[in-house]
Amino acid sequence: MKKNRLDENHRPERRTFLKAAAGFMGSTLLGGLPFRSFAQAASLAPADRCFVFVYFNGGWDQLLAFDPKDPDEFTPDRAAETRILPGYNLINDTRFSAIPLRPEKPGVGRSNIDFGPAVGDLSKHFDRMTVVRGINMNTLGHEVGYRYFLTGKMPIGSAARGSSTATEIVGQMKPRVPISNIAFNVESYNDRYPGYANALRVSRKDDLLLTLKPSSQLLDSEIEKQLVDFRGQPITCEEAAYGARGVGTTYQNSRDQMQQVMAQRLEESFKFDAKTPEMAAVRAHYGLPDNGNYDTEAGRAAMVATALKKGIAQCLTINLTGGLDTHFGTQLTHANNQRRGFDALSDLVDDLIASPHPAGDSFMDHTTIMVFSEFSRTPLINSAGGRDHHISNSCMLMGAGVKHNYVFGKSGDIGMSPGTFDLRTGAIDPRGENIFPEHIIATVLASAGLDYSITRVEPLRTILA
Repeated sequence: MKKNRLDENHRPERRTFLKAAAGFMGSTLLGGLPFRSFAQAASLAPADRCFVFVYFNGGWDQLLAFDPKDPDEFTPDRAAETRILPGYNLINDTRFSAIPLRPEKPGVGRSNIDFGPAVGDLSKHFDRMTVVRGINMNTLGHEVGYRYFLTGKMPIGSAARGSSTATEIVGQMKPRVPISNIAFNVESYNDRYPGYANALRVSRKDDLLLTLKPSSQLLDSEIEKQLVDFRGQPITCEEAAYGARGVGTTYQNSRDQMQQVMAQRLEESFKFDAKTPEMAAVRAHYGLPDNGNYDTEAGRAAMVATALKKGIAQCLTINLTGGLDTHFGTQLTHANNQRRGFDALSDLVDDLIASPHPAGDSFMDHTTIMVFSEFSRTPLINSAGGRDHHISNSCMLMGAGVKHNYVFGKSGDIGMSPGTFDLRTGAIDPRGENIFPEHIIATVLASAGLDYSITRVEPLRTILA
C-alpha cells in the first residue's frame, strides 16, 4: 500500500492499455455499472456530488494564506514576546498586500475571514468557504503529515493507515461515472473497498491521455501475453495457479472494463491544444498557451474542471503546487509559489460557478473542495531568512455541504500554537480538545451524508451547512 509521496517528473513512458487495466486489477471500474450499460450510454452524466482535494506540497506558510496575523499587533519589536513575525513588509512586491485581506462583495457584505496576501483573487470567494485554524498535526514530518491529511488517520511510522478520503467517498457512493476516482501526482490507498473505489493514479495530464487512449502497441512482457490469453481453462500448472487465485479472471475483467472506457474516447476532453472553440475557451479562461506545457498549476486546474464537468470523475485529489519546503530565501519566494496555486484554484472555482450542473444550480453548488498542506511554517523567520516546520496548521473547505463565510478555530497568539476548543461550538476552551485532521475528514464525509465512523471522531458540526 505504501507508495512514494510524489511521482517525479519523467520522460513520457510507453503505456499500453494493459497497464491501465492492471491499475484497476480486481475492480469494477465503472462504479458498479454492468459493462453493457456503460457501453450503451449515449452521454456521460456528471456526478450529483463532486469532491476535489487540493494539496499544496511542502508545508505552506499559513501567515501568507489562511491564518494571517495583524502586522500592526505582531510587530518586530514584540517578536520575542509573541514568537510571531508576519513579515509582510519583506515581500516587496506590489502584487501582494502588506496587510491581511478582508474583501467585500456587493449583496453579501464584508468577509468574516482574513486572508494572507498569497491568497489573492481566491479571497473573493469568501462567501463559499470555511477556514479551519489551529489544527494540531502531531508531526513535523512531510510524509506523515501528508498521509495523515489524505486519510484522516495518523500513519504508523511513515506508513499510511486506512483508505484515502476520496476512496472512502467513492466506496460509499458508488458513482455512475467512468473513472470515479483520480489521484493526480498524489498517493491513494484502499484498505476496505472492492476495486471499483481504487484511484486511477497519474503523474501529469499527458499520463492521463496515454492511459485513456486506445493503444495499438505490443504487449510489454510474456507474462502479460499469458494473462491476456488465459481464459480460465488451465493448461499448465502455472495457469491453474492463476485460476485458483482468480488473477486471470480479474485481469480479464479489468481489460474489458478499460476497453469500455477507451471506447468513449475520453482523452479528447483533455487535449487543451486542440483547435476547437471549446478548447480555445478553456485556454482563454485558464491563461493557457495555444501550444506548450500544460503541466502547470493552471493546466491542472483545467484538468480538474474538465473531469468534473464532462462527467468523467467524481473525486479528484491533486497536487496543485509545490516549492513550499523553503527553509531559506525570501518571503517573496514562498508567496509567489503559493500564489500560483491560489490563482489556479480561483480560476477553477470561477469555472465551476459559471458552469450549470444538469441537476440545477452551478457545478460549484454540487462540489466540495478541501485545500490542505502537510503542516505549516514557523511563525518566526530563521537566520537564513526562511521558515521551518511548524506543528499547527490550517485548511479550507469550500462549496457544497459546508457553511460559508465562516471561521472555525484559532491558532494561539503566542507562537501560533494549536488551539483547544469546545468542538461542538467552536468556542475557545482551555479545557477543550485539539482539532486534528480526522475532524476535517469526518466533516467532509458528513457534509455529504456519508458514514464518518471510520474516523472515530465526530465532525465539526457547526461547519456543516
